[in-house]
Amino acid sequence: MQYGATLSHQEFNVNTLFSTLQIGRHTLRNRLVMAPMTRSRADDTTGVPSELAIAYYSQRANAGLIITEGTYPSPTGKGYVRTPGIHSAAQIEAWKSITSAVHAEGGRIFLQLMHTGRISHPSMQPNGATPVAPSAIQPAGKVFTATGPQDFVMPRALRTDEVSGVVNEYRLATRNALEAGFDGVELHAASGYLPEQFLSSSTNQRTDRYGGSLANRARFILEVLAAMTEEAGSDRVGIKMSPEMGFNDISDAHPQETYRYLVEQLAPLKLAYLHVARNKSEFDYRALLRPLFKGTYLHGGGLTKETASTLIAQGDADAAVFGSQYLANPDLVQRFHADASLNTPDRDTFYSPGPRGYIDYPALAAA
Repeated sequence: MQYGATLSHQEFNVNTLFSTLQIGRHTLRNRLVMAPMTRSRADDTTGVPSELAIAYYSQRANAGLIITEGTYPSPTGKGYVRTPGIHSAAQIEAWKSITSAVHAEGGRIFLQLMHTGRISHPSMQPNGATPVAPSAIQPAGKVFTATGPQDFVMPRALRTDEVSGVVNEYRLATRNALEAGFDGVELHAASGYLPEQFLSSSTNQRTDRYGGSLANRARFILEVLAAMTEEAGSDRVGIKMSPEMGFNDISDAHPQETYRYLVEQLAPLKLAYLHVARNKSEFDYRALLRPLFKGTYLHGGGLTKETASTLIAQGDADAAVFGSQYLANPDLVQRFHADASLNTPDRDTFYSPGPRGYIDYPALAAA
């Protein structure tokens, strides 16, 4: 059967949350995907993942696929305190311990590359530099820094001759991720970060080859994906998007047209998967985008075991992405198998340093 096709009646009971799935060159042992979730446990100065992350990710290796927390590809990509990077030798070595631990448990893990662009602050930039963006448009809202919440600043618009350098940062980050032992990489093109800033009309007012027309606004994402696939092979690269999510003060004048065009342009790349996160829009983007993408389709956002099972059984998605439920239930697969109760996520510890609320959620047997 070709994944992404509508399931026949005979296939209904075969394709479940617990059946295998081919994603690019990898076979996943189930269709539960752990969502990328910022946890803020890395060293804030070096961007080196904490040793606690070894336990955190290996505890959850029962997922068919783990997608890591957003990881900045270069120093200028950092936008949150205590988040990890993938540009230094020390970061690569720390990630090696994490990927090895996940693989020892039989799991698969992709690294999410996240350049925050204007959603940053000089206190997190090299030498206190101004965050970069496609256009000098200051976002509304605040960023949480080491000294507390601060207003977003006016970003600096990237010069045309600088854009290729940022694309190359993604290329090098992909190379580093493979060296660190990751099974693949995901481009974070949602949540109002740099790729979506280039794509969206509200944040891109450029007049060069990266602005104006829809084709020009999509160019940055497509060039980044081309660089990533040249390094890893298209079967080890995925992309995340969330149309009309509105996070980080971003919007688009014609979002349905924009995302239809973008997904249509992905076809020649033959990516490992398309990961679409649910948003607050009443428009059904799954119905729009699923038929346009012939590869593996991941759907996430507010799912339960029941709704995820229905999506997969009816062919509306190939895999289901779970966020806070995986955060609080390291043995989510086993709990779903047993129809067991779930731990409740402790929101007060989502982004706090230390092991509490990170690696101390009880497994089913202990509970």
